[in-house]
Amino acid sequence: MKMKSITPGPISTRIFTGEILTLSISTLLTDTMSIPSTARHYSVQKAGSLDGLKLVEAPVPKLKSTEVLVKVKAVSLQYRDLLVVNGYYPPPIAENVVPCSDMAGEVVAVGEDVTKWKAGDRVANNFFLDLIYPDGMTPAVSSSAAGGAAHGVLTEYRAFPAHALVEIPGHLSWEEAATLPCAALTAYNALVYGYERIKAGDTVLIQGTGGVSIFALQFAVASGATAIVLSSSDEKLAAVTKLGAKHVLNYKTTPDWEQDVLKLTGGRGVDRVIEVVGNATLAKSIAAVRMGGSIDIIGLLGGVGNVTPPDIIGPSLWKQLKFRGIYVGAVSQFEDMNRVFVANPETTRPIVDKVFAFDDANDAFSYLNSQKHVGKVVIRVNQ
Repeated sequence: MKMKSITPGPISTRIFTGEILTLSISTLLTDTMSIPSTARHYSVQKAGSLDGLKLVEAPVPKLKSTEVLVKVKAVSLQYRDLLVVNGYYPPPIAENVVPCSDMAGEVVAVGEDVTKWKAGDRVANNFFLDLIYPDGMTPAVSSSAAGGAAHGVLTEYRAFPAHALVEIPGHLSWEEAATLPCAALTAYNALVYGYERIKAGDTVLIQGTGGVSIFALQFAVASGATAIVLSSSDEKLAAVTKLGAKHVLNYKTTPDWEQDVLKLTGGRGVDRVIEVVGNATLAKSIAAVRMGGSIDIIGLLGGVGNVTPPDIIGPSLWKQLKFRGIYVGAVSQFEDMNRVFVANPETTRPIVDKVFAFDDANDAFSYLNSQKHVGKVVIRVNQ
């Protein structure tokens, strides 16, 4: 009788017609004992400040037949993670939630029904664990958002549904790969899956120098588009110029930056805006975009409820604007995006500003809150 190939962890035991490959008991024991019975993770035990973020120990999860156990190597931080810890994140949050949505790690065990992954594979998780395709969003899928309604990845080991993982590009380090699930995929979704795919000759206005903004710049440059970047720091503007920004504007010294954007584009306006601030800058973004252009609504760095929203009804009519809300992306988009990283390894290499040790996670959150970073803040979890 012909039987299915079996892969328990990193060891392949194959049983075919007329062929049996066996493994020594000592090898199997060594493999089994490499996974600890308990592991550490961070938990938001009292939202409101970083004092409520605690390091605790718990049993390593037992795998369901369709799950994969990952040894987390690195985790990157998002502004969303600060909102969760500080109690400002609007959507529902799991009780004592394990924060953070983005990790890169190594598969160490797979459930009996998993065929796609094996021990030793280098993987990252999708932000929405159950969003496989872009048109698949439902309330139930939305509740699979890691580090929010579902527990996140700031942990030494985590079990994932097999469908929630993607293979990471081989040329990236663990720290670089950990930046992909949220920041990179959000930028890619905005520029590639919007009303029009970004192309050579387009002009993109990018706000800030955080994770999403830097990836948007890199994807724009890789596509042959012209990027205009805003920041309040001349030092950060110098950094993005080296990454390929064609024009830079300091919005503190140039408060009417939308007028400068129009001048830089010969009065036409930009083709699209990567809007990460929200209501505080939306009116200026509307003024800076061309007729028929698009504004990708990605972030709310300007806060929620503290600024009167600008009128978008009139401009959307007389300027025929297209507004699109971006909430990360799907597994299929993640896989598409990774091919861009492989095809453009230097242009798109993730920018990691600073790496913190796992025991210093609170310091990493504080550094992110300082907004001194260019690119991503990462926590190294396991060597």
